[in-house]
Amino acid sequence: MSALLITFGRWGGIVTLIVLLIALVKQLIALVSFLLVAIKIGIVLAFVAVLALIFIAMMRGRARRRRDLGDD
Repeated sequence: MSALLITFGRWGGIVTLIVLLIALVKQLIALVSFLLVAIKIGIVLAFVAVLALIFIAMMRGRARRRRDLGDD
């Protein structure tokens, strides 16, 4: 009986380690996917900000040209 308990104890320890490793890998995959999504959102926001700055610069240049033509 004692040998049976020792064997089950060892197998239980190995199975527990395997289950913990699987849980850790799942958490790491979730973390990496979250970080990738955050980076993608940051890239999209940076692109939109650059487009907005270009649009604002165009509008300011257009307004400045109109103002310069009206001052003559």
